[in-house]
Amino acid sequence: MATLRIHQLNHTYFTKQSATTALENISLTIEEGEFISFLGPSGCGKTTLLSIIAGLISPTEGKVTLDEKNIQQMKSRIGYMLQQDYLFPWKTIKENIMIGLKMMNEWSKENEESALKLLEQIGLKGVDSYYPRQLSGGMRQRAALVRTLAINPHILLLDEPFSALDFQTKLKLEELVSQTLHSFGKTSLLVTHDIGEAIAMSDRIFLFSARPGKIVKTFIVPRELRQLSPLEARQHPAYNSLFQRIWKELDELETKTAD
Repeated sequence: MATLRIHQLNHTYFTKQSATTALENISLTIEEGEFISFLGPSGCGKTTLLSIIAGLISPTEGKVTLDEKNIQQMKSRIGYMLQQDYLFPWKTIKENIMIGLKMMNEWSKENEESALKLLEQIGLKGVDSYYPRQLSGGMRQRAALVRTLAINPHILLLDEPFSALDFQTKLKLEELVSQTLHSFGKTSLLVTHDIGEAIAMSDRIFLFSARPGKIVKTFIVPRELRQLSPLEARQHPAYNSLFQRIWKELDELETKTAD
């Protein structure tokens, strides 16, 4: 089991004039195949945490380990999916989804065929010769997901990947992404401001305080919801109950921040 552990993580941004603490004493354990969401007020350090896990920045204190090995010192495969798809407009969809494999010197005909098969599985059959401008926003995000999964990442980081989409497209993508990630057994971490999205897709939800970001509450999504698809989960009575609990906690956090 590839266990991701975050050990007493602290991070401060320094400038010549000031020091701003973004994260304080973050410790948690995530098991292989879990889907985790981070919720909290804007500026609470959620994206900073993803950047540290991805190895893009080093924490001021603490460490992140994967199977007890420091993630900063190992060649771990981390997939990172953002709000924008960042597809190269001058490359075809096929060329875009091959980029990660080529950068890692792992392109092969077999890997290419696997990526194109996944493209078909998520509803993009026949678009491999298209350019990004010829696709809708939702289709582009699906292509970005294939590009991310093509390198077979150990961990998938999702930083508000659906927030720029209309509500109907967002719900469809939640359904598709959840189904795809569960079928691959991927460990996934989602940053979102959407309580409903977090409940519908996650096994556990970590609630952050305002800056400096601390984990103030952990919500375990009920088993009966985790066994349903995101769309089905939104219709279940347990969904509304958990939504109200999280809403109340978030409201109290925001009230304290305002005071």
